[in-house]
Amino acid sequence: MNRINKLETLVNRYKLAMHGQVDLQKFTSYALTWHSTAIEGSTLTEGQVYNLLDLDIPAKNKPFTEQQMVIDHQKALIFTLNETKERAPLTETLIQQIGALVVKNTGSIYNTALGTFDSTHGEYRLLNVFAGTRRFPDSTKVPTLMKTLVNEINDKTGKVQTFSQKCELAFELHYRFVSIHPFADGNGRTSRLLMNYILATFELPIFYVFKSSRIPYIQALEKARTANNITVFNDFMYRQYQKFLEKDLKTIEK
Repeated sequence: MNRINKLETLVNRYKLAMHGQVDLQKFTSYALTWHSTAIEGSTLTEGQVYNLLDLDIPAKNKPFTEQQMVIDHQKALIFTLNETKERAPLTETLIQQIGALVVKNTGSIYNTALGTFDSTHGEYRLLNVFAGTRRFPDSTKVPTLMKTLVNEINDKTGKVQTFSQKCELAFELHYRFVSIHPFADGNGRTSRLLMNYILATFELPIFYVFKSSRIPYIQALEKARTANNITVFNDFMYRQYQKFLEKDLKTIEK
């Protein structure tokens, strides 16, 4: 059995095991929020995230902004998944709504030479951004790049048929969005939510990039950009998907 067939089999097992398991679905969403915010610098433990989201118990001795990051992400995740029920085409407005929710309580207003923008409203950046030595596209190119991205993803959404095509469309949206980096902050979290938006639209399980895989995750993104070849990123994401499914199935099937 090749990797894709094995993964599809795991997906089918997972969907069957999770059917009707409301509490398990809820705690999976909490885990997703923990891993995604931890990748971006939150120091809350998994238990602290669960307590904050499920019992409204703040984490002791942890920065207020990190706790707001967690709350914002969970609300953005719920919004994103609810939107998939409409099965409407992806739009820039939807992406900006998700981006705004991700930084609702941690974003800010920026005054730049090109004008003022508010990240908490999901407005595209009017400044240039860097990550290490990586320079993302000039801010003046962002609107055109985003319009092209949305149009091409929607076009492909209507054409994909196989399990692997659906997964790779989700990975492509993640990769291309974060490579554009249209927002001043929250791009990583938003890109992973958009990936799960596509998966959920196709009624596939959502998943997360593991906190412990942060470095190889960043390396896979950078290798794909350097080589201008998304295959290395797809390979990494397939492995993360499999790791997630195997981990959760082991817990569920006990």
